[in-house]
Amino acid sequence: MLTINLFNGLVYGALLIVMCSGLALIYGLRRVINFAHGSLYMLGAYIGYTIALKTNFWVALVGAPAVMALFGVLLDRYGFRLLQDRDPLTVVLVTFGLLLVIEDFVQTVWGKSNLTVDAPAALSRSVDFFGTPLPAYRLAVVVIGALVALGLTAWLRWSKAGLFVRAASTDPVTTAMQGVNTDALSAGVVGLGTALAGLAGVVAAPFLSLSPSMSSDVIIDSFVVVVIGGLGSLGGAFVAAMVLGMVQALGAVYLPDLSAVLPFVIMVAVLIWKPAGFAGSRT
Repeated sequence: MLTINLFNGLVYGALLIVMCSGLALIYGLRRVINFAHGSLYMLGAYIGYTIALKTNFWVALVGAPAVMALFGVLLDRYGFRLLQDRDPLTVVLVTFGLLLVIEDFVQTVWGKSNLTVDAPAALSRSVDFFGTPLPAYRLAVVVIGALVALGLTAWLRWSKAGLFVRAASTDPVTTAMQGVNTDALSAGVVGLGTALAGLAGVVAAPFLSLSPSMSSDVIIDSFVVVVIGGLGSLGGAFVAAMVLGMVQALGAVYLPDLSAVLPFVIMVAVLIWKPAGFAGSRT
């Protein structure tokens, strides 16, 4: 039983890694607290559902993030770029308004009923883990989370574009003076972050039902992860996502009456101990 609970925590933590990576990237470069990120996750899930109906899950796994990446570039050009010099309250209100617009759009197009996406046939089985059967699809979710974490880390540390992103996150003015097109760079990063939200939605669809309320189910945990990990820090977000995943999974079984508040208790404790989060505010 404990093995299953720990595994479920690992799966949810991996999903949060994919989700929160985009949130941390966007904040790290644009300094935008994007309350609409959960609705982008939801929109990606519904787009993936439609693509999967027309083709198959594997096409949806690639197609939905691609559509969301384009949406993210447009969102940066006509939204975040215009908000970069505004006060934080204005940014919060605009992104919250975007959340409501996307939720209404989803309800208009797909309705309010819960929808499901079937896992691909190749992953619709169990894998024996020392006598404990584990769903193959959920194992795949863990692998996807690990690949996203490793891929983003390698990209930021060893590629020229990643170097530019880290530099612009620290000092965008000086980075622009060195000849880097920070507007194009920001559009690319917001596009990537939005694509990751869409990817998280598609990945979650086969084991979490699709509904217009699914954005609120994950955005709170996502913000808790980003705050605990350190605003704008990917490494901190990775660690915090796994911690929160385990807390949610074990708390739901062993402390069901307190499971809803446990993430906030941990957040308060971490911020008292280390106000900047696990890894400060570095990218």
